[in-house]
Amino acid sequence: MDSILELQRRAHEELERVEQAIVEERVTKPKGHKEKLIQDHRVNQFLERIQTRSQYLLDLYKDEDGSRKADIRAITGASDFTEFYARLKDIKDYHRRSPNVPVEPMEMEFQHRDPEREEAALENMFSGEEGLGRYLDLHASFEQYVNLKDVNKVNYLKYLDIFDKFDTVPMDTKRTAPYQAYLEDLQKYLEGFCSRTQPLFDLTKVRKDVVQGFNADWEIGSVRGWSRATYDEQDDEAAELFCLPCEKQFTKKTVYTAHLTGKKHTRAAAALLAKGVTSITPTLRSASRHETLLAAHNKMKPIALAERLIKDLARILSAQRDDTREHVERKQTLTTDELVADANNEDDDNVVQELDEEEEEEEEKIYNPLKLPLGWDGKPIPYWLYKLHGLGVEYPCEICGNYVYMGRKAFDRHFQEWRHAHGMRCLGIPNTRHFHEITLIEDAYALWERLKSGSKSEQFKADAMEEFEDADGNVFNKKTYDDLKRQGLL
Repeated sequence: MDSILELQRRAHEELERVEQAIVEERVTKPKGHKEKLIQDHRVNQFLERIQTRSQYLLDLYKDEDGSRKADIRAITGASDFTEFYARLKDIKDYHRRSPNVPVEPMEMEFQHRDPEREEAALENMFSGEEGLGRYLDLHASFEQYVNLKDVNKVNYLKYLDIFDKFDTVPMDTKRTAPYQAYLEDLQKYLEGFCSRTQPLFDLTKVRKDVVQGFNADWEIGSVRGWSRATYDEQDDEAAELFCLPCEKQFTKKTVYTAHLTGKKHTRAAAALLAKGVTSITPTLRSASRHETLLAAHNKMKPIALAERLIKDLARILSAQRDDTREHVERKQTLTTDELVADANNEDDDNVVQELDEEEEEEEEKIYNPLKLPLGWDGKPIPYWLYKLHGLGVEYPCEICGNYVYMGRKAFDRHFQEWRHAHGMRCLGIPNTRHFHEITLIEDAYALWERLKSGSKSEQFKADAMEEFEDADGNVFNKKTYDDLKRQGLL
């Protein structure tokens, strides 16, 4: 059995080895999104190991059982050589009994990597919709939201914009159990997604800071949407609809009147009378109403805190949120076959990106102060060629959300791409060849109306265009033929 001092020495060595491994990881530039995520999770595991071993080392230094002091006395006393040879004998006896036990230096543990296992663990960590942490998968929360009572029914794309905006949710809905479950599940997912995509982010500190700030705002009643002003104001009309025995506030006079004849109210009034309260004064009613409403307000504090945490998590994940919105818009314009091809292309793009980054590391950094596009050789194209093709000319498109295209070629090509097709679909206009070069929404609507009116004038009119022939070979249009036939002239 190793001595306490040997255990402490090994713990110190392990901490230094882990710190060195972290440094080596951080100085290595990852190639692509997947490798960066694997590296972050690997460093996070190292940090957790440091915390565990540091706590173990602190427990050894506390020496609650006195074994460390006894070990020090044994090697520093008069019989130090006797203790040394006794321990040496134990070591030799162990290796004599087990001569073939493999010995692996500690530094080898941190140099060994299993890329396949790490990649498989990373893929199991995310769903297919999340795309290895690039996009949010809020479909489950969206289903919960649209099933809440008295909320505006929106589509998934709109939900991505408003899931952290709670001002539109009625207060009566916020008091229901489904809304509380919805907030709990949404907060749990966002925290889990943040820890999976940003393992080195100190989520615990953020949560602690948010809770502290929220508690301070709650005490002074400055939490948005949860003001205490209504409970501090004196409302004589509302006070008259407050039932003191039942400690319940009513909003309608008819409901309050019907409540006074109920059995529950009768029992509560009898219990209040038994306590010695024979008359209800306005002061007593006002004080009881204030306490009751304030208690109900404080009962909603966990819900308000969950809303604040979700807002802060949405701010942290703003980049993934924007990418998710763009990804959903693009998916809505593609067919099933195109979606499969797009997913395969995305994987190929990752491989190409990693290869490109490897080549960039081998080459020197390219001097490109004018931000010119790169040519086939990986170097900036000549400035005269840049001006010749008009790559410095901006072409904005209002239909694409005021997106700016650089150069005429990119501008001409975008009319058949997903962003412009999605914009035309939102306008309710088919993306045909007639609308090529149309970038303003007003112009698109005007051209669409003109095309529709022109198509109406060219429609087939049976009465005037359909022809009939009588027995003598005379040709008439349908209207004339029917008139002559009714008159018996044919």
